[in-house]
Amino acid sequence: MRHRFPRSVYDHGTEPDARFTLANQRTFLAWIRTGLALIAVGVALEAFAENLPSPGRRVASALMVLAGVIAPVQAWLGWRRTELAMRTGRPLPPDSGSLPLMILTMIAGVLILATILVAQ
Repeated sequence: MRHRFPRSVYDHGTEPDARFTLANQRTFLAWIRTGLALIAVGVALEAFAENLPSPGRRVASALMVLAGVIAPVQAWLGWRRTELAMRTGRPLPPDSGSLPLMILTMIAGVLILATILVAQ
């Protein structure tokens, strides 16, 4: 018998409706895309926003890249918790991973805004 990865998820409970599993996978992939976009914003901010003063730009850029690195971790943990809940008949878990990303993005946005206002 062929085993699916990760066994820590697929060896529990029963197979849920395929529509719910596929929706969970789409959410996982959306978080991956979000992570890539956050990294791209951080790189673009550092590479192309040369008219902004360096300290604020660098910190905001680093925060965006950090958020982009956290997003796939959140994606994996969220996918795993949701899949396990569906397989074992438990209620779906609350979303707990988007709060750190929201905070990092807000801080980066405030830094960029402050840097723009100071530069003028």
